[in-house]
Amino acid sequence: MCTPTRHGSRSWKTAATIALVAQLSGCMGPVFRQQSPDAALPPLEEEETTGSARLVGSVAHPYGMNFVKIENVALVTGLSGTGEDPAPSPQRAALLAEMNRRGIENPNEVLASPNTALVLVRGYLRPGMQEGDRFDIEVRTPSKSDTTSLRGGWLLETRLSETAVLGGQIRTGHETAIAQGPILVDPTATADDNPALATQGRVLGGAICTKSRQLGLILDHQHQSIRLSQMTAKAVSDRFCTYVNGRKLGVATPKTDEYIELSVHPRYKDNIPRYMRVVRSIAINESAAQQLERLKLLRDQLLDPVTAETAALRLEAIGGDQAIEILKEGVQSADKEVRFYSAEALAFLDVTEAVAPLTAAAREEPAYRINAFSALGAMKDGAASEALFEMLSAKSAETRYGAFRALTTMAPDDPRIAAVSLSPAGKFSYHVLEVAGPPMIHATNSHRPEIVLFGKEHRFKTPLMLDAGPWILINGKEGDKITLSRFAPKEPTQQRIVSTDVDQVIRAVVELGGDYPDVVQMLQQAKTLGALPSRFRVNALPEDGRTADREEEAKPEESQAAGTAK
Repeated sequence: MCTPTRHGSRSWKTAATIALVAQLSGCMGPVFRQQSPDAALPPLEEEETTGSARLVGSVAHPYGMNFVKIENVALVTGLSGTGEDPAPSPQRAALLAEMNRRGIENPNEVLASPNTALVLVRGYLRPGMQEGDRFDIEVRTPSKSDTTSLRGGWLLETRLSETAVLGGQIRTGHETAIAQGPILVDPTATADDNPALATQGRVLGGAICTKSRQLGLILDHQHQSIRLSQMTAKAVSDRFCTYVNGRKLGVATPKTDEYIELSVHPRYKDNIPRYMRVVRSIAINESAAQQLERLKLLRDQLLDPVTAETAALRLEAIGGDQAIEILKEGVQSADKEVRFYSAEALAFLDVTEAVAPLTAAAREEPAYRINAFSALGAMKDGAASEALFEMLSAKSAETRYGAFRALTTMAPDDPRIAAVSLSPAGKFSYHVLEVAGPPMIHATNSHRPEIVLFGKEHRFKTPLMLDAGPWILINGKEGDKITLSRFAPKEPTQQRIVSTDVDQVIRAVVELGGDYPDVVQMLQQAKTLGALPSRFRVNALPEDGRTADREEEAKPEESQAAGTAK
């Protein structure tokens, strides 16, 4: 069965001379965990033949499932005296060459400014990434740098590629991404107490992929032949196809006797590992009688918790009414593993019966939560979107934000979760949700710069004195008014007077020129000082690798003190 579907920058010349006032720091508790590159993909199992059927996984292995590291040297501006004049090195030479190519006047003088710093930029291209996709990048100073802090800095546009140092020079491959944007430094980091953290940060969603990554299948050496390559591609394309300009196309194209190119089916665009596992579970040249016999075997395997996961994947790979009926039987099982794996497969087949068991798993079983939200987010069924919206009012911060992420994947234009317009626009994604449940504010330190207010009743407590980046001071005396003042060199002082409503204060910070790192700093500082009664969480996302039988997993999160980060 074929499953069809339908398919503000800053200039170098200006930014290189920007000088900002010193970063004002406050007493802030730890909220940002150390971030590793995107989580490693789970290993793909070696699929075996089932009965008389030969599966794709028994003759081919995947290509393009690794993460590709890309990097470059770059220039950061706006450091208000915390930068340095970098010593001679291959990195400095490469940066000077890039500045000369861009026509920057007096590049050595620019590098000598204490308001600039040479940094190393690194990112990872995930499997299946397409041209135009955004991703995070990491920014840090070289090991022998004298730069003391990157707070308040702006990464100027840099081109990223695979690199190597050969013969004392930096050699680069083809450009695969372009990156720029404001650097988010851990709010707890200071040059005195945490010098390492103060000189590293992230630009959330700051890189744009400029070249799609290939995904494919490589036939094992003993199976390489043009005939088998064509048969394998046909089997995959019979199961998955897309429409391009109204034309129906299979996702698999045999290129040689050993390589088959795969395009990503849109339903799996956010879950490439599962897509590849399902592809490798497709049978090659299977007759109707053979498939019927295999369905009987898979039914027995699905109802056994030990083999349920693999059986569900293979039924998902078959698709069609008979496989769906078996999976529906699985969601009625008394065993929670059987119910979950059956529902997960049904979700990727967009069957309504998947919604109830996946919703229960997301609410009650932390070990299944991350996969439950991924499956629900892949559906186009209205029941799934309603179930996700109801979970926005849950007590668990992880459940609420996981449901929000799944909803933005499924229905980004849903007016109930749509981004609120900020002026000036383009600073970050900002959402104010009219939902029940405990008041909660959520920020991110990965994937995209985003603030979400769960509920509309969020107010600061006065008196308070807060920082929002290097330019903006927030002063609230007794009463219900807060004064925001922007102090910048060679600029007149600007002020805004607003109520204690958090939404109004965030908008005023942005109007005064504040960016995402500035708003996060303000919120975290307010929480630490006791000026923000609402719960404040950062990256409250479901975690992978949990054990299903650990009942205690749900308790710490539910009883965790408001505002602490997981």
